Amino acid sequence: MKARKKLAFAAICIFAAFSATPLYAQDFVIGPAYTNAPETRANPETPKGTVDHFVMESVDSKFYPGLNGPYHRDVYVYVPKQYVSGADAPFIVAQDGKDYTNRLPVVLDNLIAAHRLPIMIAVMIQNGGGDGRGSERGLEYDTVSGKYAEFVEAEVLPEVERRCHVSLTKDPNGRATMGGSSGAACAFTTAWFHPDLYRRVLSYSGTFVNQQSPFNPKSPHGAWDYHARFIPQSKAKPIRIWMEVGEKDLGFDRDEASLHNWVMANQRMAGVLKAKGYDYRFLFAKSAGHVDRRVVAETLPDALLWLWAGYPIN
Repeated sequence: MKARKKLAFAAICIFAAFSATPLYAQDFVIGPAYTNAPETRANPETPKGTVDHFVMESVDSKFYPGLNGPYHRDVYVYVPKQYVSGADAPFIVAQDGKDYTNRLPVVLDNLIAAHRLPIMIAVMIQNGGGDGRGSERGLEYDTVSGKYAEFVEAEVLPEVERRCHVSLTKDPNGRATMGGSSGAACAFTTAWFHPDLYRRVLSYSGTFVNQQSPFNPKSPHGAWDYHARFIPQSKAKPIRIWMEVGEKDLGFDRDEASLHNWVMANQRMAGVLKAKGYDYRFLFAKSAGHVDRRVVAETLPDALLWLWAGYPIN
């Protein structure tokens, strides 16, 4: 019986990935050709927000003082032109923040001006450096715990409010978090452990694989445990998640035993989210690689619109 269930689930995953139409209302296939969404282009007639920048020193952090020695952390903060000083604003936190500074503000400018998104702040936080196991970025993003969310809440957001003269909402429905790769896994981890703080997640090529370091006995397979154990065995949490994976994403040709197949991991995430009744959307991008820039350029505006559906527009 167990073998039959495994085969049936595998068949569902394959059909969802390669069907020309969605298997469920939440699952879609896009590509293989991609076009930049019009909202990703700057419009000279659209009011432009500002992007402030400040640096945080690891030696001042109680959470991440430096796994491999002291380091600097860049934080970029987008504030829309329409923001009224003193007003509590919804916001989105972007991991690997520097990667989004040229794209996210333009999209937000356009969608806010068109009254399609609320007047919202973007907090783009750079990682502490390196990548993978043994790095500061790996420690921050791939650790399956609430630590990173607590770091942002205790150390980053107060600095954003103080330095940028904004007020950030405490309402978890007005808080989103996003990223690509390990930054996407971090975004989901943030909401999973702290739905009291964040309830909207945007994920490109999420690293829902065994990438965690150091070893944690509570999650011995790292973020792979989300779809293998945590989500199926837990009561559904109030999280809304938009997620994508590329057909040629990392480890696409590796077997299950490797725990390092991003395509398989994201398909299984979509499967268990559906089974538990989560509010989610899953895109399978044909001929696309890992956090494929073509896919991001085509989908980011619609992803944000879906993510914030139901939230009051100013």
